[in-house]
Amino acid sequence: MSPANGEAFKRAIEAYNRRNVEALLRELDTEIEWRPVLPVVLGGDATVYRGHEGVRQLLRDLDEVLAERHLDFSEIREAGDQVVAIGSLRIRGKSSGALSESPFGCVAELKNGKLTRIQTYLDPSDALEHLGRVS
Repeated sequence: MSPANGEAFKRAIEAYNRRNVEALLRELDTEIEWRPVLPVVLGGDATVYRGHEGVRQLLRDLDEVLAERHLDFSEIREAGDQVVAIGSLRIRGKSSGALSESPFGCVAELKNGKLTRIQTYLDPSDALEHLGRVS
């Protein structure tokens, strides 16, 4: 991972945690493909969000039901232009106020310093498996 890719990934996560949509979009390619696990956990369908408008929709969907969402990655590994991050996810429901914490994994692909694809997992070993396939 080039230092620029690692920094872009970290800036994207920081913007996501701050709910700063514009700062997040600056780190994403205009044709980003994001395959999040969180909507499925919340009872929705597996969905692929494409482009900046798709990411805006993802964040609106999450913010509609979550009062809090925070990613914390304790480990970030590299494989060429891909980043595999392992950590935890903390969410709090808007209606229930229930707090949930879960292990979490993320695989991100980058090109020219921009994230082009993101896939997330509740089982970090799934993300690490991906790293094994590309190493």
